[in-house]
Amino acid sequence: MPIYHSLGSIPAKRHTVFRKPDGKLYAEELVSTEGFSNLYSLVYHCHPPTIVKATDEPYSVEPKIARKKHLRHTSLKGFKIKPADDFLESRKPVLVNNDLHISLAAPRKSMTDYYYKNSQADEMIFVHVGSGTLKTGYGNIPFEYGDYLIIPRGTIYQLEFNDENNRLFIVESFSPLRTPKRYRNEFGQLLEHSPFCERDIRRPQQLETFDEYGDFKVLIKKQGLIYPYTYGTHPFDFIGWDGYHYPYAFSIHNFEPITGRVHQPPPVHQTFEAHNFVVCSFVPRKYDYHPTAIPAPYNHSNVDSDEVLYYVDGDFMSRKSVEKGQITLHPGGIPHGPHPGTVEKSIGKEETQELAVMIDPFRPLMVTEDAIEIEDPDYFKSWQENIE
Repeated sequence: MPIYHSLGSIPAKRHTVFRKPDGKLYAEELVSTEGFSNLYSLVYHCHPPTIVKATDEPYSVEPKIARKKHLRHTSLKGFKIKPADDFLESRKPVLVNNDLHISLAAPRKSMTDYYYKNSQADEMIFVHVGSGTLKTGYGNIPFEYGDYLIIPRGTIYQLEFNDENNRLFIVESFSPLRTPKRYRNEFGQLLEHSPFCERDIRRPQQLETFDEYGDFKVLIKKQGLIYPYTYGTHPFDFIGWDGYHYPYAFSIHNFEPITGRVHQPPPVHQTFEAHNFVVCSFVPRKYDYHPTAIPAPYNHSNVDSDEVLYYVDGDFMSRKSVEKGQITLHPGGIPHGPHPGTVEKSIGKEETQELAVMIDPFRPLMVTEDAIEIEDPDYFKSWQENIE
């Protein structure tokens, strides 16, 4: 979300002398994207961010593909992903392509003995169950049920959970995650017809400066490998920063639905966009108000995209059976739609309490081995009626 923000102490002019109380210089760092041509922030460290004491051998966390090519409606029981103490070990990629990786995680413990950085992908962490604090050098962001945490690539972070019951839906985007272009003016401000505005964006606050020497383990992800680094100074030693590149939070509960007299298409639910995929939020809303409207969605063929729906809460009028944490994948190339009987049942309904996150990737997704373990093998048969 490109809004200028600043925390802590910074000099009046960039790239100029900025001294500590003892007369030594703070270390300036430019955190830039797309070379020097897009969003960036200027960070001022107590110590240079380049003091590396050791590096260990990298290890692979690449997804293991079970089905590279497929054309079958698929359902995954997301809450069957087993909890694990460690945050990174708990992350299980289930649907992937070259534009994004979709993972499920159920971490029990806070990150205390290491820090993590994804150097190649923006991360969107949707908090389905749990609460806590996202900690970065840019400041802290409290989070809770329903929050999207947007963590831009190159950000070192820790997640501190309030208890051991946590469920996360995670998207790694290999291109920047942004708000939809059609909702922004030429200056980047969200327009009046946008379903959310800048007031809904929670930016980092409570900047804590850790001016410390020691051994600080930072696990850095790049190209499917984790590179263990040991730095000699604390990664959260920011004395101040300003710019447009930083993590933020947005609650799905602050998404204001766009409704109409007849059924509205999925783009009205769009929340974020990236290269070759979009993210949508389905939230409680009034149904269509034409006197003969059919609230249930019509059958549709995704000719140019797959469709992933992550069910969060509430009832879904187009489905006979939905569980919290369930993921459905409807691949491009074959139609899908409401289950038998649900269209007639939806007529006359005035509202829905459904809550879900949808991902539409414009290139086919591959199914991983972790996904196969939680798959409902008979989901593709769920549209069958009582026919001979």
